[in-house]
Amino acid sequence: MAGQGSGGNVLAALCSFFIPGLGQLLQGRLLMAIVQFVLAGGLWFILLGWVIHLWSIIDAARYNPAK
Repeated sequence: MAGQGSGGNVLAALCSFFIPGLGQLLQGRLLMAIVQFVLAGGLWFILLGWVIHLWSIIDAARYNPAK
């Protein structure tokens, strides 16, 4: 299995950069993808969405399926 820093995680982080949660969806983590997409979308309206957006990118990049 690919670990942190793998090409798949880099691609997932790039996907999450454009759409929060897309990287998690690419990794097969549907629930986390939905949570991050909904939170980022809702919070952008009160100017805190960038926090969730950044969390989504970092989470996708650091994901290790072996844990």
